[in-house]
Amino acid sequence: MRSNENINSIIGSPRKAINKLAFPTIFSMLLMFLNNLIDSFWVAGINADALAALGFVSPLYLVIIGLGSGVGAGANSLISRCVGARQFEDANNAVMHSIILTLIVSIIVLIVGIFFLDDLIVFLGANSVKSYCLSYGQIIFLLNIVFLAPNVTASIFRAEGDVGRATNPLILTAVLNMILDPILIYGLNWGIFGAGLATVIASLVGFLWMLFWIFVKRDTFFKFDFKYYKRKLEIYKEILVVSLPAGTEEIIFALVAIILNYLIMMTAGVSEVASFTIAWRFISIAFLPCMAIGIATITVSGIAYGARNWENFNETIKYSTLLSLAITLAICAIFFIFAYPICEIFNFQAGNLALVERSAEILRILAFYNCLISFGATAAYTYQGVGSGFKSLGLTILRELILSMAFAYIMGIILDMGVFGVYLGAVIGMNMGSLIGFICIWIFNLKFKKQCGL
Repeated sequence: MRSNENINSIIGSPRKAINKLAFPTIFSMLLMFLNNLIDSFWVAGINADALAALGFVSPLYLVIIGLGSGVGAGANSLISRCVGARQFEDANNAVMHSIILTLIVSIIVLIVGIFFLDDLIVFLGANSVKSYCLSYGQIIFLLNIVFLAPNVTASIFRAEGDVGRATNPLILTAVLNMILDPILIYGLNWGIFGAGLATVIASLVGFLWMLFWIFVKRDTFFKFDFKYYKRKLEIYKEILVVSLPAGTEEIIFALVAIILNYLIMMTAGVSEVASFTIAWRFISIAFLPCMAIGIATITVSGIAYGARNWENFNETIKYSTLLSLAITLAICAIFFIFAYPICEIFNFQAGNLALVERSAEILRILAFYNCLISFGATAAYTYQGVGSGFKSLGLTILRELILSMAFAYIMGIILDMGVFGVYLGAVIGMNMGSLIGFICIWIFNLKFKKQCGL
């Protein structure tokens, strides 16, 4: 198998490769974020309990998305390293291994949804809004394959440099969900169940578009065909070494929301959870550029590492960090300055000015949460790119759970600073952990330089 134009475009200049892969991904992720925001916007019109239920179930939904992203990250990392070493047949084989892993994960999630969803909702402390949680969550778990498969397939497209096919179906998914939400929630009077169904239908349509390219046009660089599959346990291991930690990282992000929900309930009550849910949706947008650039970094750093090219590897780390830092700081500044008008959009449906005002106050505090995340994100995604998934996981645990949540608990509960202490502690711990992560990847970078004889 010979390389094509897309492959050649991501093997050369790291800056050009990151720009090619990252900016369309940023745009698609912004739409996906808006997609989630639209869910909150329309569900808020039902009542505050429905909005709070969405806040409780969202971490579980993120776990499913994270599992797909994890398998996709493992596939992306291995395929990219094979591309860098010009081992295209091995890359093609890795594609099929990743598809099989996706099916296995989907079956596991389905089983959890059938037998344990009720218990999970109670465990999350959402018993008072359990009926709303089940209405939204059941269809998400039962049809989880429509979320897992597009994530993995998009990662494979990115590994071959075909960023259009990796992002366009995701854009379609977001736009379609925005259209379906009001129709199913209010037009058909299906309430929060309609929001879940809209999410499923939209994702399914986007995935069908991907399948059209793969099985009808059959013009993708890597072929999704079992004739290329040669079972190797080593390939499964290589993918899992990255995908398990990467998937766990997404689960950790969900756990952070769960822990914050608990701490907020302890210090301020359920009504604060509803306000936090709105603010947290916006805060997530500040991480999207880092995530998009980080996904590109997996591919570009993996290619450079596979080719033993330290110059490109070094440039990838520096450029991805500075690019994501500039974009993130701009977004954080916008959220801090325009917190109130941004949150005001919820007043149209919610009709609850107090909810909007409190959300804006929380948003202004949490605007600082992701200020330095670009340093930590670059470290995590670069470790995934070189196949060191557990190092990436370790840094994420340190940043998100150990430092951020520990400071939130200490300042909010132990120091009795209340819910303000919870938010402030989370901000301090997050930024501290991000800087520690960057120090670790820079040390790795210097060691790789010596290994390349430079």
